[in-house]
Amino acid sequence: MENKVTRKVNCGGVAIGGGERVKIQSMCTVKTSDTDAVLAQIDALKNAGCDIVRVSVLDDADAEGIARLRAGGLPVVADIHFSYKLAVKAIENGCDKVRINPGNIGGEREIAIVADCIKAHAIPVRVGANTGSIEREFLEKYGRSERALVESALSNAHILEKHGVSDIVISVKASDVPLTVRAYRLLSSMCDYPLHIGVTEAGTEEMAIVKSSAALGALLIDGIGDTLRVSITGDPVREIYAAKKLLRAVGLDRNFVDVISCPTCGRTQWNVTDLAEKVNERVRNVAKPLKVAVMGCVVNGPGEAKDCDIGIAGSKEYCVIFRRGEIIKRIPSEDAEREFFSVLEGILND
Repeated sequence: MENKVTRKVNCGGVAIGGGERVKIQSMCTVKTSDTDAVLAQIDALKNAGCDIVRVSVLDDADAEGIARLRAGGLPVVADIHFSYKLAVKAIENGCDKVRINPGNIGGEREIAIVADCIKAHAIPVRVGANTGSIEREFLEKYGRSERALVESALSNAHILEKHGVSDIVISVKASDVPLTVRAYRLLSSMCDYPLHIGVTEAGTEEMAIVKSSAALGALLIDGIGDTLRVSITGDPVREIYAAKKLLRAVGLDRNFVDVISCPTCGRTQWNVTDLAEKVNERVRNVAKPLKVAVMGCVVNGPGEAKDCDIGIAGSKEYCVIFRRGEIIKRIPSEDAEREFFSVLEGILND
């Protein structure tokens, strides 16, 4: 699977598009002018694996606060609604990228003013269209559809290009999964701008992950997407963990320990679930391309997990530890966890 090669833009030293790996983005949830709180969130996001962070700019104090946020060590995107003046102020205070909404930033005069500031500071811009802010002319022409989203976003991108800005990223988000997928597929077919993909207003963690996985997984497998956000109501760090798992599931990140485990059935006679959870916790932050199996029964386990670097399968009386399908140890079930972790640690530290 290969990503569609799009234009490459630079966001505070982080490359977006141009065949680069898909970057993970999140958004701070506290007021931007409370810079201590924002910096604390940025630090947590960075440690979790975030590449780019976005902050809201609601007023002058927020725009001024951006100057301090660059100390957080992640590129900062200023999110602007309604006020081109705040966009200019955020750029002048050092944001690494600005996100504007074509449905509410103003007309061409206002966009031109923002464009001049973008050029002066040599930063990229994201044109972010969503179903809640499609411009009236496109709504009237196409209804609330993928065509309206795409035409709205491209229209404003073309205005920016008319005024000399070419480092443009586009997003066309909806809370509806099929509409999101249709919109991004259409957009990808019509331009070579790098695309930021996401499902907006996806909900709380469980449903947000399901909706984002359905939409973004389909797009990533199609090779569409240069940055992504898994939007979750709540702690933004959870977005990073979900995004990383998504990229791993679709094969775009292989530098991790992939733990497979069977769903269990009536043949299962030992605590597979408990051990699988412990193994997952142990390898959560290990950056190493390994595959580990925790399987329910010795009858099928070694064969089903033949491609794994290390695995365990068990019964009521005994467990077997295997490598690439070959059994290397047979041990009493009560010793299985200790013995398996001993072998696993050797492989992780090899």
